[in-house]
Amino acid sequence: RENARKKYYVGSTLLEICESIEKEIEQRGAKCAFPVNTSLNEIAAHYTAEPNDESIVKDTDLLKIDLGVQINGYIADTAVTVCYDPKYDYLVQAAEAALKEAISIVRVGTKSSDVGKAIESTVKQMGGIPIANLSGHSLEQYTIHAGKSVPNIWSIGSFSFLANEVYACEPFVTTPEGLGFVREGKIRNIFSLATRKRIKDDGANRLVDFIWNKFNMLPFALRWLVPEWDEKKVRQLVEKLIQNKIVKSYPILVEANSQRVAQAEHTFIPQEGGVTVTTI
Repeated sequence: RENARKKYYVGSTLLEICESIEKEIEQRGAKCAFPVNTSLNEIAAHYTAEPNDESIVKDTDLLKIDLGVQINGYIADTAVTVCYDPKYDYLVQAAEAALKEAISIVRVGTKSSDVGKAIESTVKQMGGIPIANLSGHSLEQYTIHAGKSVPNIWSIGSFSFLANEVYACEPFVTTPEGLGFVREGKIRNIFSLATRKRIKDDGANRLVDFIWNKFNMLPFALRWLVPEWDEKKVRQLVEKLIQNKIVKSYPILVEANSQRVAQAEHTFIPQEGGVTVTTI
């Protein structure tokens, strides 16, 4: 996480950034839990590099780097925002401050609504707006979103944090001109298996087996398939699997008024006296 924050990315392509971080994860003896997300500016989440992505980070960009690491399916999920325009430093600071405040109040039995209230209050005090329809989440083995949502605003529906469960908290912050929620964009370049159902297409079935053996039910990127599959052919197969509801795709999420978004994230395990943060 800190390595990702400290590097200077201006002039680098998003593909170079993704591949560099993913390589470092593997060199450290782990695997990627999902493709590294490199979401720029108003794109809040779910953008990863395409196989030949030539998008370059500029010195005016707000770059969110969201990465996940897994060992035997047990996941740590974290994110930082790198800002090259001082005008938006306050968004990064608000996201980090809200994350810190949220984690500081969590104990076994803490209500998720109290965490959302703390995030919302901190973000607004620092001049930002929280993204209401993005949230943190519980994690389980080979499952990134395991059913419980950790809100970024106060909400009526609530759960109590349980001992030894794993959660990710991830405030998203936008400008006062933002609408405070995201919409789905047209780009979809992150995928995962929804089922291992067979269809009448040997190539598609072989691809399903390949995905299962490499990634289980965790998300993957098209560029992870290209080294062993022809790009044009594998795009066609993935699209066919989506049409047959065997693979699901994740659209990019864009701030509804096209305002810039910052993000900060840690994974933690609640305990009686506080939390253990697994992503520091």
